[in-house]
Amino acid sequence: MKASDVKKGNVVEHEGTVYQVRDIERSSPSARGGNVTFRFTLYTIPGGRKFDLSLRADDELQEMDLVRRAANFSYMDDGAFVFMDAEDYTQYLLSPALVGDNAGYIVEGVEGYYVQLIDDAPVGLQVPSSVILTVIDTAPEMKGSSATKRNKPAKLNTGIEVQVPEYISNDEKVWVNTLTGEFAGRA
Repeated sequence: MKASDVKKGNVVEHEGTVYQVRDIERSSPSARGGNVTFRFTLYTIPGGRKFDLSLRADDELQEMDLVRRAANFSYMDDGAFVFMDAEDYTQYLLSPALVGDNAGYIVEGVEGYYVQLIDDAPVGLQVPSSVILTVIDTAPEMKGSSATKRNKPAKLNTGIEVQVPEYISNDEKVWVNTLTGEFAGRA
């Protein structure tokens, strides 16, 4: 496909690496006969590393077919995450490297996970925008300090740590925003 036909969200291959297009900037030169250039902000699949690429309108990019399948987390198998397809019960084995920073947001019984596939091979995991996690270790609330809003660190059941308001105590369930990694409210 020509660079001028690429849209946000497309999955393309460039020099043997698969990327998802997040942003496109088009620049038209003011001089006659100048070529229109496109600046793409790309993120690798898997991994999510940022890559900037500039191409002329007629340059070619190979489009890849990325399939998103709704899946539920089943169990851990030798450090790998096993997800089961919600429709046909196919099991996908995702390595910790493929899951990356999303590992702290994987819990059983939560819907909204999507396994990303290219040629039936898992290449990424999309997590819900927020998940409910349980506080397993946080400092007790200090009495008499309620005049100012203060946060404290809390360790959650998946191993991640977030800042929570002082009124949150152990064994409470909290919403965590998976995009920012921040406390989003009591569950």
